Amino acid sequence: MNILDKIIEHKYIEVEARKQSHPVKVLEKGLYFSSAPISMTKNIQREDKSGIIMEFKRKSPSKGVINAISSVEQTTTGYVQAGASALSVLTDYQFFGGTNDDLLEARKFNFCPIIRKDFTINEYQIIEAKSIGADAILLIAAVLDPKVSKQFTSLAHSLGLEVLLEVHDEEELQKNLEVGADMIGVNNRNLKTFEVSIEISKQLAPLIPDGVVKVSESGISNPETIVELTKYGYEGFLMGENFMKNTRPEVTAQEFVDKLTKLK
Repeated sequence: MNILDKIIEHKYIEVEARKQSHPVKVLEKGLYFSSAPISMTKNIQREDKSGIIMEFKRKSPSKGVINAISSVEQTTTGYVQAGASALSVLTDYQFFGGTNDDLLEARKFNFCPIIRKDFTINEYQIIEAKSIGADAILLIAAVLDPKVSKQFTSLAHSLGLEVLLEVHDEEELQKNLEVGADMIGVNNRNLKTFEVSIEISKQLAPLIPDGVVKVSESGISNPETIVELTKYGYEGFLMGENFMKNTRPEVTAQEFVDKLTKLK
């Protein structure tokens, strides 16, 4: 069993427990459930923003603890000030050290699109995402049947949420072209081996339909890579570890954006 399988196995147990402790009727009474989400796609395409989706992530299965000390408030507000087009907040606790409270905290202090970064395997999680203030959700092609992804996307859209569909190879991409996702993210990190290569983003770029925002995820560590990927039609760039491995992620993010601006 690879790490992805372990995560999904645990997620089914976790979601069933949350259904009991926080029923849908309770979620629908949440502070943010009736509020209008902010468009992540439009923000990514704004010329006055960096295109970077800056992530708050405490740890990962491949790297262990990345940053256990930075606060959600200071980091996310700093990200936004640095020019983040959107925020990504991990809410998986078992493997990434995140919680729903992290997203709620980010929402409280930022008027900026926030994507809930988790492993969505049940419609309940989409309703939950809306209730905690998310503007978009992540769907991972590697763990969902395309028909299920399409159903999840329809539900998300009915709630005003946008969808980032993550793929890892051409087969996953081709199978999910009819899902209706607003964004397609190419994960440069193989979730089974955790090896990273930017080349996969380059290879899949021409296969992503026009009208869908292209996002390159993982393994981006320098501004030159973003400039290069822009030539392939990418508008969004998900970055977390490169910032979070520093004690002041928001400062590192600002320095990165400053260098990127000079290159454009």
